[in-house]
This record gives sequence, C-alpha cells and structure tokens, in this order.
Amino acid sequence: MTGQSIAVLTVISIIGAISVLPCVSCFTATTTVRSFTLSNPQNSFFSTRETEAESEEAELQSSLNSASSRIEDAKKTLINQCNSHKLESGYSSSIDSSIRNLEQLGEDLGFGQASSVSGLLSGNWELIYASDDITRSSPFFWAFRRAFPDNSDQIFSITDAIPEPIKMVGPATQEIDLDASSRGTFVSRVKVATLGGMATSIMTTRAAIMGAEGVDGLRLKVESTKPEESTILKKLGPLGELINSNSQPFPSGEALERAAPGSSEVVMTTTYLDEGLRVTRNKDRSDDDVFVWVRVGEFGGGNTASL
Repeated sequence: MTGQSIAVLTVISIIGAISVLPCVSCFTATTTVRSFTLSNPQNSFFSTRETEAESEEAELQSSLNSASSRIEDAKKTLINQCNSHKLESGYSSSIDSSIRNLEQLGEDLGFGQASSVSGLLSGNWELIYASDDITRSSPFFWAFRRAFPDNSDQIFSITDAIPEPIKMVGPATQEIDLDASSRGTFVSRVKVATLGGMATSIMTTRAAIMGAEGVDGLRLKVESTKPEESTILKKLGPLGELINSNSQPFPSGEALERAAPGSSEVVMTTTYLDEGLRVTRNKDRSDDDVFVWVRVGEFGGGNTASL
C-alpha cells in the first residue's frame, strides 16, 4: 500500500471517529443524567420541603389556636368577674388584675391591639366596670380634672358621698362614630337618678374625635353637656317636652377652655379591643382610671354584647 493510500485511510478513520463521538457523548450524558435523577438521594428534596412546610403550617395553626384560646379564657374570666361585681361599687383588685392580665396577653400575642386604626371602635358600648365612680367614664370629668387639678377631687368627693337611694348612677353608654382618618363623633350618656328614683335624667356629653394619638389613643375635644330625658320635665307633659327640646346644651367645652386653655381636650387610650370587648383608660390617669365596655348590638353579623 502506498503512502498516499495510508493517508487517505487515516483521514477516513478520523472523520468516522468524529462522527461517532457526539452520539456516544449524547448517549453517555443522557444515561448519566437519568441515572443521577433516579438514584441521587436529593430527589426527595422537594417532597421533604413540602412535608416540612405542611408541618410548619400545622404548628403555626396550633400556636394561633392556643393563643386565641388563652385570650378567650382571659376575656371570659374578666367578664364573669365584672358581671358579678356591682357596677357602682368601684375599684376591685381582682378585676384590676384580670384587666392587666388581658392587656399583657393581648400585647404579647398580638390580639386586640392598634385600636385607633383597627376599625372596631365604632358602635354602641355599655359600661360593665369602672374603677372609680360611674360618672368618671365620661370625658367631661376627665377634662374637668384638667381644668381644676387642685380642686376636682374635693368636688367629686362631695357628690360621690351622696348615698343610695338619694343618688343612683348607671347605666352608662358610649356611642362612637369613627371614620377612616380616625376623626368623628363621641357621645357619652350616664343615667343619674335622685330622690329615690323620682327624678332621673341622662347626662349627655358630646365630644369631637380630633384624631388618633399613636396606635391606641384618640384625642377627644369636649363640646357640650346636657341633661336629657328628664323625668321631671316629662311629668309636665307637653310643656316639659317643649322645654326639653328647646333647652340648649351647656357649652362645657368653652367653659373649660376659659378656666384652663387646652383642658377640654383629653386622650382616651384603648388598651384592648375586639369585636365585643373594650378596655379604656384615661391617659392622664392611666394607672387609676380604667373602664371595661361591651358592645351593644351587632358587629360583623353577630351579637357580641356577651361571651
């Protein structure tokens, strides 16, 4: 065989090898990938992660259920204590302890917080506990303290000392209408009876909600106070109704401002709030003045006045 023939055969062999190599490489690579996919232990990665996610979700749900159960138990304890306590009796150390427990649980577990922006404040509320005289649930008396800080306690003690049945106070209600900007109207009503119930009226204080103070406070500006639904006037028949309907509310806000500029504005702090229960404090006396309210009527499709 000549040298030229040998060269030609060599070239043909090289070309054939080059043509076969890609096929061999593809087959080898494919086989390797399939082998990796089928045999590598990391195949179970996604299924394992899915199982872990399901487990984490179950644990989270269990934790939420446990937290919710603790809150509900604390609420039931508090409400039962309030219902067993005469509203006009004032401070109770056991109720105060239950209030603080609910407030702390709510803060720790993230329940009942951010009352100013939660959208739950609007509605009608009835007082079930007051650490002081029932009348102190009205923002008028909070403002009165600001206007007369040196004399208010002495003045209050005189009226508080009037015994039953000469003076009876309660129930007390509040009507709150709050818009998305945390502004609106606030109406406080406290029933006051004298002379053994022969003369009764509803002491009504109206205030403007000026806006939010942080995430749990509302600034109120007291505007007016008026005794409404007086039984004495009702006994006068049409004349009494005429007098009552035409009598103007006392501009208590202006009077307070004349006594002490800025005193007509107070801050109501709500330390716990849900669809049916509200705990409120007077910011100026947050350690002393605390009030527990339950919603009257419906919110979110169900009656929430009691648990």
